[in-house]
Amino acid sequence: MNARFFDDIDWSRHWYAAVLPVAQDVLACADWRARINQLSAQSGLQNHRDLPLQFIAQEELPEGVAYEAHISVSGQVPTRENLHDFFNALVWLSFPCVKRQLNALQAAQIATMGIGKSRGPARDAATIFDENAALLVVEDSEQGQALIVSLRAHAWQDAFVAQANKFGQIAEVWCFGHALMEKLVKPYKAITAHTWVLMVDKAYFALEAAARRAQVDQLVASQLASHPLTTADYTPLPVLGLPGWWPGQDQAFYADQQVFRAKRS
Repeated sequence: MNARFFDDIDWSRHWYAAVLPVAQDVLACADWRARINQLSAQSGLQNHRDLPLQFIAQEELPEGVAYEAHISVSGQVPTRENLHDFFNALVWLSFPCVKRQLNALQAAQIATMGIGKSRGPARDAATIFDENAALLVVEDSEQGQALIVSLRAHAWQDAFVAQANKFGQIAEVWCFGHALMEKLVKPYKAITAHTWVLMVDKAYFALEAAARRAQVDQLVASQLASHPLTTADYTPLPVLGLPGWWPGQDQAFYADQQVFRAKRS
């Protein structure tokens, strides 16, 4: 059997947990694009105009039409045979509410500002979220707030070592950005996500993974619908620093200031 572009992905990595259930289904089929469209139809996925979502070949995107605008007016997502667009499709199937809201934001900005050399701050922020976001879900408690304060202060040793036991108990990270997932196919220490923080109640962490992911999808989409998105909303997160996400996380690992940088004054 000929090698396929996604054959080298290590699906056991923590950073693929968000899309793993869909990926396992899709990879079991000979025609991945056909299976993605089947899953989309079975789930009743729609864009923000309530049009059925379909994944089409890139060549079907009309010339001169912006990618985001085409998804908005047609429900059709141009999808190439590569890792970038493959992960994008998996994220659509895993976080459909967030993806729908991001497309609505991007399409509205294009309608208002057109397509120029500059996207503008709101569209820039939506694109960064779409491409490189990680969703940090934290219990809404004093312990949870303390972890967020450390991360925002770039107190990496405190967040990742002293508070390591909080991850998996009152905090977890879902990778969302499809460009982020693509980079992590061949991981390197400096990969950094733009983190969106979501506070939840204690009961969230007792749910099964599928229920937690669905709740995150709905809550984050609701936040994006009511919050004027800007690039100031994100906190940098060196993802290989997350406890248990990479071997050899000793003191020297976190002392690397080229990756775990101090906060700018």
